[in-house]
Amino acid sequence: MAGCDVIRGCPSDYVALSVAILSFILLLLRSTLPFLIYKVPRPKGSSFWLPAIQIMASFNVLLSLVMSLNVVRFHRRHWWQSCYLWAVWVNGPLGFGLLLSCRLIQAAHLYSVFIKRRLFPIRSYISLPLTLLPWVAWAGFLHIKQPLNNRCHTGTQWAVLYTCFPVLYTVALVYITTAIHHTEFKFHELKDLWRGILVTVFSIGVWVVSYILHETHEEIMWLQVTTRCVLLVVAGFLVVAFFSISFSQPLVSDMSLHKRRSFNLKTMGEALGIPDSGILSQDDPTLDVVPNEPLDKLLLNKRFCLSFMEFADSCLAGESVHFYNEVQQLEKIPINDPVKRIYMVRHIIEKYISTGAPMEVNISHKTRQEILTTLDLAHPDLFRNAVNELLQLMNMNLAKDYWSSIFFLKFKEEAAMRSVDHELEQVNGWTVSPRPSSVRCPDDPFYQDHVPRDPPSHDGHGSYLQ
Repeated sequence: MAGCDVIRGCPSDYVALSVAILSFILLLLRSTLPFLIYKVPRPKGSSFWLPAIQIMASFNVLLSLVMSLNVVRFHRRHWWQSCYLWAVWVNGPLGFGLLLSCRLIQAAHLYSVFIKRRLFPIRSYISLPLTLLPWVAWAGFLHIKQPLNNRCHTGTQWAVLYTCFPVLYTVALVYITTAIHHTEFKFHELKDLWRGILVTVFSIGVWVVSYILHETHEEIMWLQVTTRCVLLVVAGFLVVAFFSISFSQPLVSDMSLHKRRSFNLKTMGEALGIPDSGILSQDDPTLDVVPNEPLDKLLLNKRFCLSFMEFADSCLAGESVHFYNEVQQLEKIPINDPVKRIYMVRHIIEKYISTGAPMEVNISHKTRQEILTTLDLAHPDLFRNAVNELLQLMNMNLAKDYWSSIFFLKFKEEAAMRSVDHELEQVNGWTVSPRPSSVRCPDDPFYQDHVPRDPPSHDGHGSYLQ
């Protein structure tokens, strides 16, 4: 064992390296397959970047351990092979630091949104560097003091101080989760968060013990080989399990790869179970549409709303109609269900209100800031000013052109056809279906179904019926 540690890699090193490579491959599959299989649109903002940064940090953790623990034997001849680059910077701030910081910020977002009922006051591109700052300061301090030897080992004092950082960040994660434990989440975010904490506590505990033993007992070769393998295997398990337990996107988490049934959820309204959300059915009633009526009243007709939305999309101005439609779905959620309302509100803000949103609506800066800085995300009148502004824009820019468009003509034709079908159903009765055959003979099975069951009458009128 001493020989393989000094001359070349041990068999356990190759096993640990294989586990690390397989872990990262599984991580990539787990992060991309839900989008490839269910065709979920890629989220914007921190909902996408925080998980993406976790993937990069996971790769840095595994690669830095391979390089700093001498799993792959090589001679350190170049600057990029330096122990301080891999064991201090890549493994610290760019590895475990980013991984735990992203998770901590996600938990802080949950606490701010569902407990404080307001959006997280600091943007993620600012809060992430602030959370990462202690790791950077510690790495810079180590780089100045130069405590590592040529085999990337530190003394007992430095090893214990380094392990304080992942322990403190895990304690902060537990504290935030304890503060939101009474919230009844729709998509099991709290359950996933507790699972993530259990995985973190177990993995960090084993990793800390192995790391301290590896750094402080350099002369015991069998212990070096064992702890090196344990460190890499535990890190591989941590990055896969830690990322797989994600609570950042409700639609993606609801479409789990472990569920075999197919999903047709396309909107947040469907995911939340809001009544009358999603695709229209053939049985939806058709209301009379009068162009002189206010637009907000006309949009209550679901078929008119769909037709008007298609027209607006063709004019590259459909975000206002989509926003109005989702706000109408929000109003169907009871006031006494603040958690579900917050889900819908946060979805609307990320999709329509935030600067750079995928379907950002054209509202005034004052109205936008009132929504983004609100102290109550569940307030029933949160989007009232925005809706009024967009209704005025739609009346001026879209409504007048819609009445002379082919979309309105198509809507009238479909409405007329449904009206005729509805009158025929009332005349024939609900139990009589149209005959698929025009044959009038006893051999026609569809005709046989409609022969009167009463015995034929002997008078002239009865003969005519028979």
